[in-house]
Amino acid sequence: MSDYYSAIQLRADRWSALRETTEALSREPKGKKAAAQIEKISGLFESLALIEAYWAFPGVQAFEQLRRQFEHKNFADVAFGVQRVTRALTTGAYRRRHIPLDRDSVDTEDHDDEAMQSLEARALTKPYFEVMIVDNVNEHQERWLKSNFSRMRRLEDPFHYEAVVVPSLQDALIGILFNHNIQAIVVRPGLIMESKIELPILKRYLNRAGGINSIEALQPTDYGPELCRLIAKVRPELDAYLVTDRSVEDIAGLDLGICRRVFYNQEDFLELHLNILRGVQARNKTPFFTALVEYSKQPTGVFHAMPISRGKSISRSHWIQDMGAFYGPNIFLAETSATSGGLDSLLEPTGPIKEAQELASRAFGSKQTYFATNGTSTCNKIVVQAVVRPGDIVLVDRDCHKSHHYGMVLAGAQVVYLDSYPLNEYSMYGAVPLREIKHQLLQLKAAGKLDRVRMLLLTNCTFDGIVYNVERVMEECLAIKPDIVFLWDEAWFAFARFGPTYRQRTAMNAANTLRERLRTAEHIAAYEAQQAELKDADDETLLNTRLIPSPGSRVRVYATQSTHKTLTSLRQGSMIHVNDQDFKGEVEASFHEAYMTHTSTSPNYQIIASLDVGRRQVELEGFEFVQRQVEAAMSMRRAISTHPLLMKYFKVLTAGDMIPEEHRESGVQSYYDPHQGWTDIWDCWEQDEFVLDATRVTLLVGGTGWDGDTFKTDILMDKYGIQINKTSRNTVLFMTNIGTTRSSVAYLIEVLVEIAKELDELLDDASIMERRGFEKRVSNLMHDLPPLPDFSRFHDAFRTDQITIEGDIRSAFFLSYDEKNCDYLELEGSINDAMDGGDDVVSASFIIPYPPGFPILVPGQVVSNEILAFMRALDVNEIHGYRADLGLRVFTQDALKRQAKTNAARLKLNDARNK
Repeated sequence: MSDYYSAIQLRADRWSALRETTEALSREPKGKKAAAQIEKISGLFESLALIEAYWAFPGVQAFEQLRRQFEHKNFADVAFGVQRVTRALTTGAYRRRHIPLDRDSVDTEDHDDEAMQSLEARALTKPYFEVMIVDNVNEHQERWLKSNFSRMRRLEDPFHYEAVVVPSLQDALIGILFNHNIQAIVVRPGLIMESKIELPILKRYLNRAGGINSIEALQPTDYGPELCRLIAKVRPELDAYLVTDRSVEDIAGLDLGICRRVFYNQEDFLELHLNILRGVQARNKTPFFTALVEYSKQPTGVFHAMPISRGKSISRSHWIQDMGAFYGPNIFLAETSATSGGLDSLLEPTGPIKEAQELASRAFGSKQTYFATNGTSTCNKIVVQAVVRPGDIVLVDRDCHKSHHYGMVLAGAQVVYLDSYPLNEYSMYGAVPLREIKHQLLQLKAAGKLDRVRMLLLTNCTFDGIVYNVERVMEECLAIKPDIVFLWDEAWFAFARFGPTYRQRTAMNAANTLRERLRTAEHIAAYEAQQAELKDADDETLLNTRLIPSPGSRVRVYATQSTHKTLTSLRQGSMIHVNDQDFKGEVEASFHEAYMTHTSTSPNYQIIASLDVGRRQVELEGFEFVQRQVEAAMSMRRAISTHPLLMKYFKVLTAGDMIPEEHRESGVQSYYDPHQGWTDIWDCWEQDEFVLDATRVTLLVGGTGWDGDTFKTDILMDKYGIQINKTSRNTVLFMTNIGTTRSSVAYLIEVLVEIAKELDELLDDASIMERRGFEKRVSNLMHDLPPLPDFSRFHDAFRTDQITIEGDIRSAFFLSYDEKNCDYLELEGSINDAMDGGDDVVSASFIIPYPPGFPILVPGQVVSNEILAFMRALDVNEIHGYRADLGLRVFTQDALKRQAKTNAARLKLNDARNK
């Protein structure tokens, strides 16, 4: 089991191996080869026996029947039954019909490959799920429980489910982490605490539940309620139903986690059955998608905008029939600008869009959620404009997405740029250390400007996969500024909500945890004790202390997510999640105005419908898909790290490579070690300042002699059709997603092996001079790398004083609109003369090279020698804001002098007003 990151893949591979071996044994049941196969099959049965108890199909009884047939040497029957199970698991046929495992029960039609069914046919079948019953019962009682649930089925039921029974609290936790089919849990009073399975590796799964060690002192009567609470931590999207013999008074007021209903010591299976179906239906509901489907069926006369509505402009055309044939009729039948007839308005939703957003809010753990149909760039600007007022100070991660920088311009913010730790050897940045954030806040506090500090804006996780300890960052910032607003750009992290390990580092989860903890007596006592201890403490002491926020702190958190990047949604489908205690009283009106400012009055209904459906998917199968996504990335790591040929030219960067040791308190270096197997990453995700998102695999390719951009374009894309969109000087980034298959990973490994073989042959035939040229290219890419520049400073003409570092980016941005204020300086000529003459050279534009894709200069920033050296060393084809034919666009000295006078007059006026 240590060779696998998830039980899902372990199970699939074990059944596949069992099928191959039993088929071989049935063909040759005697001889030395058969003896080895019998031994292997015994081991596979023993391995599968540990986990099959957690799945309804094929079920423990059917599994044991196969095992008995094997022990009785009925090898042909075993091979047939195992083949049926493996095929059903692979195609998902067990979800749609009963799968008999003995030959006599199978007719000829039953052998049809259900994977070949059309999407339309599969859409008409009832969705399947499994219900876990937690009760310590014998075999006879288990059959009785299952039969009672089976008898409740009705033809009109919208779903079909099977039951799986486990005896203990620990088994229930393992089961919901193993079995992605489980959608509901029935907790009965007979459950026990500990699992009968004693396997050290299972602790990995129990650890992910969190708090498992704190339940040993519980009384048996408390096991049920505690299990409901623990499941809420691990898989909050599930439904639980508690059957108890305790009195109403004992249960009332208890925290029952995800428990939807309590049944008091009764065997009302019909009521339980109906509640289970109702709970799943609540997650399966897609109000806007359903409304759009119904609208598309209505006969309507179109007398408004959009000739393409109902497909009329296409069906009547003689020249664009190919478009209609390509897309099919439904997309045009659903295309409309109408907001009535069962539909809704995105700008003022009162019907199905409003309901869809409320369901998304529940799914992602926010207080309010808003849909966007023009990407997360717009979401970022909406939040900034809604929360930030002109003159407010905002702390911003300098290498964040460019939309944030433009948002600062629109809002008129005074910007404090925060520097991330550099990874010079890979030409990329990491993330902003918490010490740097606290340092800037304490500087602003000392300067008497803390009241003007409005927001902290960070990217979580970064493009390269660096993930913040979100809860700790917010705790310590609130300890300095109790009402600071947080905007977490989670463009690449929407999937994280649906993995137990990942969820704890999402903005909404951390916000809910903080809101709950700040009210507890334990937190109040800890805060008061620390306040007494830190009385009159200097800044260095505060920087070295994990600060505890005041119980009166306001938790004000926003997250923007590119749903289309990591979950199922059409292009540009995004969401804004809000968890702000002051939203209703302070922000809601301005948020509405900002939303109106940036949202189209003609939003694409297909995008909104896809957001609705994407939410349904992750609530019902997000756990499974995220596990498979992580598994795919982990298997990629293992394949590259253990292949002797690939190791010559490539290296997968580990957490130790991308996160400095001082930010990895757990000491975890790598998620996979060829000698020790997988690392349990729960501990590092719980405590480290930064962790590495396992779904992103950064591959060091400098050893091939190709830079990242060449390797991406000329090799991967042009030659092999492999698409990626992030490189650095010597790396390429592979991102798995919920759609990544094992076949895709296998193809990538095949391609890398082929590239490595070609390099081997090329070098084997190379002359001495060619080999030296190759070694020089490798050395340039692996060792001779320019250091990454930090943010220099804003020019004094755009600053309020010399005490703190914030700058007025808006004034600089609009000053450049007048061409007379600007000039161009050549990187290899006139810019040196200006700097040698003692003048400050100040950028008039955003300068954004791709890669790395973030501004290395912003309007109003002084150009430093380090930035110039970096620009000169860049060998990328795309640098936004820079004109190679003219040079760097900068402000003239006269413009800077005029701006300095204007700025001084404005500051003087502000001082007079304040006095």
